[in-house]
Amino acid sequence: MRALVVYESVYGNTHAVADAIAEGLGDAEVLSVHEAAGRSGEAELLVVGGPTHMHGLATSRSREMAAAGAEEDGGMAIDPAATKEPGLRGYPHDLPDRQGARAAAFDTRLDRSRWLSGVASRGIAKRLSRRGYDVLASESFLVDASEGPLAEGELDRAREWGAELAGTVTSGGASAQGAVS
Repeated sequence: MRALVVYESVYGNTHAVADAIAEGLGDAEVLSVHEAAGRSGEAELLVVGGPTHMHGLATSRSREMAAAGAEEDGGMAIDPAATKEPGLRGYPHDLPDRQGARAAAFDTRLDRSRWLSGVASRGIAKRLSRRGYDVLASESFLVDASEGPLAEGELDRAREWGAELAGTVTSGGASAQGAVS
C-alpha cells in the first residue's frame, strides 16, 4: 500500500506523530505540508495532520504567534517551515478532487477536554471530504503543554493507529475507532 502522511508542525510534536504514524503504516512517505503540493494523487491513503491552535486548525497568524512566543521563551526550536504558506488550512484546496480516495486526519492538542482545547482534525477531515476523500478515521494525540512535549505513550499510540489504518485500507473496510461521522 502506498501511503502519504502530510503534516504541519510548529514545535516538532506533530512531525514526530506523523513519523510514528508512517512507521505504523509500513514506512509511508512523510512530507511537510509545504513539500506535499501536488504529491497526494499517487497515494492509496492520504493521512493529514496538524496542531490544534485556538480551538481549530492553525492560521498564518497563530503560527506566527507560536513562533514569536518560542523566540521570546529563549529560542525554543521551531520547525523552519512553521510560518511559511501555504499552511494546512489551504492545503486541501490545492488537492485534486479524488472521489472515493481514502484519507485520515489527525491533530495534536492539549491533554484537556475537547471542549476546552478544540480539535483540528475535525476541520482537516471536513476539508478532505469536500475534495471527495472518504475519511476513514480521525484521531487526536495529546501534548502536555502548548509547546509539548507529547504526553507519555502518544508515539506508540500513533504507531498503533497507523497500523490500524493500514489494516483498514488493505481489508477494504471502514475503521470503527476514531471514525468520522
